[in-house]
Amino acid sequence: MVHAVIPLKRLLCGQAAFVNRISGPPDHVHRLEELGLRGGVRIEMFRPGSPCIIRMAGNKVCIRSDGLLEVLVQPAETLASP
Repeated sequence: MVHAVIPLKRLLCGQAAFVNRISGPPDHVHRLEELGLRGGVRIEMFRPGSPCIIRMAGNKVCIRSDGLLEVLVQPAETLASP
C-alpha cells in the first residue's frame, strides 16, 4: 500500500504527520535539522499558513515558506493498517 506524502503546508490545524523528506538549499535544511526537524519525526500542525507553527517533541517551531524549502510529510492517519 502506498501512503500519501504531502507538502507540510497542506496539513490542517491539529493534524499530525511524520516528516518524510526535507529538500532545499543545504543551509536551510541544516538549520531545520538543528531544530530537530528531520525524517521520521512526528509533528503536529499548530497554526497553518506562512509562517506556520508546528509542534515537535513538546516544542513549537515557526517555519516561514520561502519557496526554496520543501518539507514533505506523511499524515499520521495514513500510516494506520487497514
